[in-house]
Amino acid sequence: MKNRNIYLLTCLALAFSCSDSATDEFEEVNGDTEEKLIKSISVISMQDSYENQTISFSYNNEKKLNSVSNGEESSLFIYGDDNLTNVTGGGDQLNIEELYQSPYDAFETGQVQEYDNNGNPYKISFINKIYNEDTYEYENVDYTAEISYDDTPNPFFYTLKAAGIIDVLDGVELNFSLPQQAANIIKARTLLPLNNPSKITYKNELGNIVYDINVEYTYDEQEYPISATVTAISLEVNETGTYSVVYQYL
Repeated sequence: MKNRNIYLLTCLALAFSCSDSATDEFEEVNGDTEEKLIKSISVISMQDSYENQTISFSYNNEKKLNSVSNGEESSLFIYGDDNLTNVTGGGDQLNIEELYQSPYDAFETGQVQEYDNNGNPYKISFINKIYNEDTYEYENVDYTAEISYDDTPNPFFYTLKAAGIIDVLDGVELNFSLPQQAANIIKARTLLPLNNPSKITYKNELGNIVYDINVEYTYDEQEYPISATVTAISLEVNETGTYSVVYQYL
C-alpha cells in the first residue's frame, strides 16, 4: 500500500475559514446524528491474505484520538492546550481509497469539479502518471473520479473531530508551523464528504471507465456501517478484487 503521512490527508496547517463550518454542513445534511468513534476497521481480502489489515484507533480519557495504526505504521496525535498541535508517524489509514486498495489518490491530490445536492464532492479531477513505453518516461494524464454516496453520515466525521482535524478545517487557529501547506488545507476542506461514499468510478482522459469501486454496507440503527462488501474492478487489466470490511465503535 502507498506510504503517505496521514497529515497529507487532513492537511494540518494554517487556519482556514469559510461561510459555513464543516460541522454546520455535516449537521445540516445529516441532522441530529449520534456521535460514534471508530474503534477498529478490519479488511479481509477474498483473493490475497497479504492484503488483510486491521486499523486500530486508540483514545485518551477525554476521548481524543491518540493514534491510528494498521499494525505496521502508526500515526500519533499530539495535543497542547487541548488543541491538536502535531501528527507524527506514517500511514494513510483514514483514506477510503487506500482502505479499499484503490491504485489512485483522487481524494488526496484532486480538485473538486462538481458537488452533489448534499454538498459532497461528486466529480474530482486528478493527475495520473502513466508510463510511456515509447519515450521511457512517465507522463501526466488527466483522470476523473465520480463518487456516489449513501444517504447516511460519513462514519469518519466524529473520529476526525476527536482528532482535532475538524477544528482545523473549521478554522480554529492552531500552532502549526507549516505555512507552505496553506493551499492544502483548503483542498482538504473542499474534499471532505458529508455522507458515506458507496461508489467511486475512475475515468481516463477519454472518458472511459478504467476502475470501479462498489461498496454495499450494512448499517446499525444509528446509520453507521457495521460491515461492508467492497468490489473493486480494474477494466484495464480485467481483474476483480473483493473485500469484507467490519467496523467496530467505542
